[in-house]
Amino acid sequence: MEKRIYNFSAGPAVLPEPVLLEAQEHLMSLPGAGMSILEISHRSKRYDEIHADAKKRFKELLGINDNYEVLFLQGGASLQFSMVPLNLMPPVNKADYIVTGTWSKKAVKEAKRVGTPNIAASTESENFARIPKQEELKLDPEAAYVHMTSNNTIYGTEWFTEPEVGNVPLICDASSDILSRKLDVNKYAMIYAGAQKNMGPAGVTVVVIRKDLLERSSDSLHTMLNYKIHAENDSMYNTCNTFGIYIIGLVCKWLQSIGGLDAMYKMNVEKAKLLYDCFDTSDGYFRGHAQADSRSLMNVTIRLPNEELEKKLIGEATKAGFDGLKGHRSVGGLRASIYNAFPKQGVVDLVAFLNDFRKNNG
Repeated sequence: MEKRIYNFSAGPAVLPEPVLLEAQEHLMSLPGAGMSILEISHRSKRYDEIHADAKKRFKELLGINDNYEVLFLQGGASLQFSMVPLNLMPPVNKADYIVTGTWSKKAVKEAKRVGTPNIAASTESENFARIPKQEELKLDPEAAYVHMTSNNTIYGTEWFTEPEVGNVPLICDASSDILSRKLDVNKYAMIYAGAQKNMGPAGVTVVVIRKDLLERSSDSLHTMLNYKIHAENDSMYNTCNTFGIYIIGLVCKWLQSIGGLDAMYKMNVEKAKLLYDCFDTSDGYFRGHAQADSRSLMNVTIRLPNEELEKKLIGEATKAGFDGLKGHRSVGGLRASIYNAFPKQGVVDLVAFLNDFRKNNG
């Protein structure tokens, strides 16, 4: 087998090796099925077990109670940008959006097609280098909901406490930090997340929605855009992404095996600290884009003294087996995405590489 390199991609991203190995072992013939998970019917008893197990493990990890539905949908978080306002904005037809990066801006764009999104706060004037403070939020107590993005992959910022929004339902796009730490799910009316960062392969979007919100879903909505229909059919109104949901179940099992989300959070803090310490002690050679109190544990954004050095570093890093380090064009520089499954040794090796590069190119 070809040697695996370090995958710093922002997504689809690195998966736990035990998950890949188990999926590989059973790819030809799934135990109890006699056929591949890629071939199994989503209406079969064996798949029902896989589906239920993935949902059960996911709920256990996040402590989700019976007041919430867990849905496995398709279309990515980008489809949720439309489904959220279509289902939940009427009849008041206005909602608050906290804009902290590219993806929350895209969510606002889709919300405008349904009603009036109020920009409750934005740090765009600072190139999204930080998370807004509570006192900056201009919230409407009559809004249908407040929408936030918990982690910003492009800019390397992350919320670590939920904004206080009163009695208005809080909705969160948690695509790039879901399952990286424990959440008090009861503070949210809805959480949605694409799977391809921390949960599984691309193609599944997990939606955690409080059951009382389902009553907002109008019968006039197109069937596949209606949360209530998906909940009533256990995410199987149409053929669901059976393989993706199977992998989510394996990822959840792996997380449980290492001690759950408290253990995962501790590992994530340790990994991120290694990188942030590296450029905090570099006398300004390496500079983080995100302000210190908003730094993401998932996506570390780094600038060098000039773009020529950045291009040289990325080229040498790729040859050395560090893939996916080029930063997004909105920020430039480097971006190291160190999601749950990214090994600590990979961060240790990257820090050594960065220190050597600085020494040779200072």
